[in-house]
Amino acid sequence: MKIAVASDHRGLTVKERILRQLADLGQEGVDLGPNSPESVDYPDYAAKVANAVANHEADRGILICGSGIGMCIAANRFAGVRAALVHDDFTAEMSRRHNDANVMCLSADLLGEQLITRMVDVWVKTQFEGGRHQRRIEKIDQNATGKP
Repeated sequence: MKIAVASDHRGLTVKERILRQLADLGQEGVDLGPNSPESVDYPDYAAKVANAVANHEADRGILICGSGIGMCIAANRFAGVRAALVHDDFTAEMSRRHNDANVMCLSADLLGEQLITRMVDVWVKTQFEGGRHQRRIEKIDQNATGKP
């Protein structure tokens, strides 16, 4: 699976750890920046990952900023993106199992290294259940496009 990963300056160290973890899991992590600790604007990097996912250039995406909230809000502005802010193993699993989240948003400031490692592992390995959840995803997509 190809997973686009980006952060803001506060999430840089976490991003680099996640990219190494994805490689260890046999996944293709694509680094969409930034590559230095200089201050950057998180919406620019959320857009890079959201565009990659929306345009099917990546199967999924992971975004990291200080709280994870800004990245999540910015990514969800893109049609076809279902970004979820996750904060534990359960939300990581359920974002995939029931919501088919294709972008995971993480806090660099509030989550520990071991927790992030577990969440990435769970999120990468969890499949969407489909069924009644598929109907709900379709309703989300309809609402996003303005169709009744």
